[in-house]
Parts: sequence; C-alpha cells; structure tokens
Amino acid sequence: HELARRYRIKVIYGVEGYLVEERTRDRKEERVYHIVILAANQTGLRNLYRLVSHSYLDNFYYYPRIYRDELMQFREGLLLGTACERGEIVQAYLRGADEDELRRIAMFYDYLEIQPLGNNEFLVRDGAVRTREDLMEMNRRILELGRITGRPVVATGDVHFLEPHHDVFRRILLSSKGFDDAEHQAPLYYRTTDEMLNEFRYLGEAEALE
Repeated sequence: HELARRYRIKVIYGVEGYLVEERTRDRKEERVYHIVILAANQTGLRNLYRLVSHSYLDNFYYYPRIYRDELMQFREGLLLGTACERGEIVQAYLRGADEDELRRIAMFYDYLEIQPLGNNEFLVRDGAVRTREDLMEMNRRILELGRITGRPVVATGDVHFLEPHHDVFRRILLSSKGFDDAEHQAPLYYRTTDEMLNEFRYLGEAEALE
C-alpha cells in the first residue's frame, strides 16, 4: 500500500475465477467459465475472500470453482467482468447464442471485456472463427451489447507477463504441463496505453479512446 500511494497507483483487489453454473453429480459435466471479480469496497473484499476460500477448500475439482449461487449470495460490494474468451459471453457468442441469450448473459455482469485480436488469434487457428475480421466483429458485437444493456465495455489485456520477450517463460511453463500449443503463444504482455489504442483502432479513434 505504501508503494502504491508513493507512485499514485490505485490497488484494486480481485481474482480471475472459475465460474460454474450449477452443481451436478458428475463434476466433469459442469460447464466452467472464466470470470473477473473485483472488490469495490471493504464489504466486497470480505466477500471476495469468502468466495476464494470456498473455491479452494470446498469446491476444488481440477480448478477452484465458484458456483453461481454462492456468487449471488456474496455479491455485495463486488464488480463482475466477463473476462477472456473462456468467459461466458464469448463462449455463448461462439456457440451461436441468439440476441436474447447474449443480452441475458450480459445483464449478469457489471462490465463487459474485449481484448486485442492477438489474444484470440488461436480461435482462427483452431477453426472456431474463420478470420481476424471475425474477431473484430465479435468485439464490435460485445461493444453493441454494452450499449444495449447499459454495461460499460472495457478493453483489457489478459496480461500474463511484462515484456513481449517474456513469453519464453510461459512457453516453458505450458510445455511442462503438456499443452500441445505451448509454442504458439498469444501476446499477453503488459501493453502501454498507446499500444492498446493501436490494438483497437479498427473501432474508430473515439471508440478506442472510450
């Protein structure tokens, strides 16, 4: 906190968690989504600690799972974001959900997220979408969903390392875990403001700045 104050950095406590819709007898059948949970105040911080503790101590199965009913129970003081392509909104979009379902999902969250094209370029490689233009269209659709539902849309980086050349360390980590695509790293480095503006210039200058 002292360092943060000295450099005028506002610390926001949060976690990228694993959201599960409902409890099933066979946990392998549970659909798991990424979700970003941020504490907006001291009540939220306490609830965040509760959710994280429960996910590890009571609900751990391959991942520390946060069940939606528990999240709703302890939601006070928390801000919920849609996270990366493993989040609920993008997964619904990719499986062809209709407008009503997308709006319903968006309404659950406090803000929607879009990310640089390079983060999700593997979706082109894997055949989930055809081209980079399709990735642009997906982000435009999320932007429109934000307007329709009154949810702010935030450009986020899904940062896993500081500098672009640090991807070598993540390649090593993923290779050690047996990931087949470890050598095809997404550029998940910490982008500057100018780099982020450049990433989203296809939305138009005003939209990217917003």
